[in-house]
Amino acid sequence: MKAAQSITMDILQNFALFEGVEPELLTQLAAQAETLKVGRQQLIYEVGDRSDRVFFLAKGVVKIGTHSEDGREVIKQVLHPLALFGELCLAGEHTRKEFAATMNEEVQLIAIRVQCLQQLMRQNHHLALRALHFIGSRLRRAENRLESLMFKDARERIIEFLRESATIRGKRIGFEMLIKHSLTQQDIANITGTSRQTVTSVLNELKKSNLIHFNRRSILIRDLAKLA
Repeated sequence: MKAAQSITMDILQNFALFEGVEPELLTQLAAQAETLKVGRQQLIYEVGDRSDRVFFLAKGVVKIGTHSEDGREVIKQVLHPLALFGELCLAGEHTRKEFAATMNEEVQLIAIRVQCLQQLMRQNHHLALRALHFIGSRLRRAENRLESLMFKDARERIIEFLRESATIRGKRIGFEMLIKHSLTQQDIANITGTSRQTVTSVLNELKKSNLIHFNRRSILIRDLAKLA
């Protein structure tokens, strides 16, 4: 049991939220954490579920989203290791307003009950401020996404997605940026609020112009400065 807690603590201390937290408090938190493995393309939670845990992503890829009135999936975020999600319970959310699901590989998570985190936040004001900053950043991203949907056309939103993905997860190779991913073109459509046909058309147009090259697992941006 102690070995498992030590592994959990080693993972948790890599998350930015816990930067500067005393080892004693982190040890206390690790003792109350739950390690989960969730298979590919499975729900972690869905809309209406009780919002009582925060999840820390140690391995794999998770999508956060909702469904439109016509049943179409809308992806709000695609998360990679060292991201956390489900954090709105810290801000008073009682039931989930969005779903979280795994994508094309098994996911390893650490789940911590909101009461445990809130108790730690009362003991550590620095952690409380970091949590507040994190939730604020999430709200700003939501506002930016709404503005993008309102004021940018489909092509601009797809290019914005490519540029943002390159900035966050791209690997620079000379002037080029390589983005490795597990997204289908339908996933990209669900993220950008477009259709799969539009995504295919825009990606092919950019490829024909020699601005990008892509396959099922990666997108290579030839020159990020020219992608506009």
